[in-house]
Amino acid sequence: MEKNAIGIDIGGTSIKIGIVKQKGEILQKWEIPTDQNGTSTSIVDDICSSIEKKLDQYGWGFADVEGIGVGAPGFIDGETGFIYQAVNIAGWRDVDLKGLFKKRTGLPISIENDANAAALGENWAGAGNSALNMAAITLGTGVGGGVIVNGKIVDGVNGTAGEIGHITIDPDGHPCNCGRRGCLETIASATGIARQAMEIVEKVPFSRLADIFHKSNGITAQDVFALAAENDAESQRIIDRTTDVLGRTLASLAAVINPSCIVIGGGVSKANDQLRVPLEQAFRKYALQRLAEVCEIKIAKLGNDAGLIGAASLVFNQNPH
Repeated sequence: MEKNAIGIDIGGTSIKIGIVKQKGEILQKWEIPTDQNGTSTSIVDDICSSIEKKLDQYGWGFADVEGIGVGAPGFIDGETGFIYQAVNIAGWRDVDLKGLFKKRTGLPISIENDANAAALGENWAGAGNSALNMAAITLGTGVGGGVIVNGKIVDGVNGTAGEIGHITIDPDGHPCNCGRRGCLETIASATGIARQAMEIVEKVPFSRLADIFHKSNGITAQDVFALAAENDAESQRIIDRTTDVLGRTLASLAAVINPSCIVIGGGVSKANDQLRVPLEQAFRKYALQRLAEVCEIKIAKLGNDAGLIGAASLVFNQNPH
């Protein structure tokens, strides 16, 4: 029988699960809700019970898969599978997630930060094309990041490497959820883009952004890109500022890791060339020429599947115990 692994991407709202083949193809995928009132043990039990039901459809049990890989939010020790804190799952502090899964399934288990798992997925089966040195940036509600050097994800001393969204851009800038000010994610996330739009709504009450805000009782990053596509000057200025700041940050990152590609994912990346083209221009403006010559800015290919595919890759590529 072909070797298969289970990939799991744990989020605050839902948990994505997939049976993944050895070349990164998804045999089957599904979601279950995250029980925010549950304990770490009960959530692991929910996940494992769901997997058992799916495996049963094939006449399989846990013994018929190679192992389980898990991408989870928060600060994680990749070696031990220990979660110090998962910021968007209530009560998850000092959780031996690897131990819980191993006790429940008896399988080899690997645990990784969810942004790192997404980076591994894009590199294995998506836009990264098995690059030895790359970075993946997720532009969503926040800004996540994963860095791969010499084919290995960089975790750092205590699992905090790759937190690109928390590079300080403006020390006097807007408050960030991390408790500091002016982090990259206060500007380049979907939330940051929407906040920039709201500043224009307040300053320019007769703008097209203000029209959308009053009609919809809110404004999104998607609205900003849609208006910019219709040549709205204020919206285009937001995109220009956002891509300039992000391009400058990525140029600094490239000076450290010298990657062959930087992959941009998350909801904001759905703007495709509307984001990629000015971002690449900004990157080349700020990066050393020798770095820019070998580094390509790419849009991610795997969408919401990147995390579970990357988690499964841990089973095949890192020989967990």
